[in-house]
Amino acid sequence: MNLLIRILITAILVIVIAHFMPGVAVASFMTSVIVAVVLALLNAFIKPILILLTLPVTLITFGLFLLVINALMILLCTKIVGGFHVESFWTAVFFSIILSISQSIIYGLSKDK
Repeated sequence: MNLLIRILITAILVIVIAHFMPGVAVASFMTSVIVAVVLALLNAFIKPILILLTLPVTLITFGLFLLVINALMILLCTKIVGGFHVESFWTAVFFSIILSISQSIIYGLSKDK
């Protein structure tokens, strides 16, 4: 159940960010749900492999290269999901930063303390 709630929260954040951020387009709420599921799968399976392969660069840049990996995950998601479009690499970087910060805030507020 927790996974479904996280996917729905991510879907809502994707559609809200796309509404306010130029260069990002989402066709519908259902498309944003698909984007959330695809991002979750990419982050679970592809991202760890990329992190492992780019570990020396990540260490040299003190972890900043992870922003590039996150942007690549967003751009790969645009290729997989029809109806979701990110204009450029830098737009994907900013989108991933905003999405990550928003998720952290909402997940932090929703935890039982």
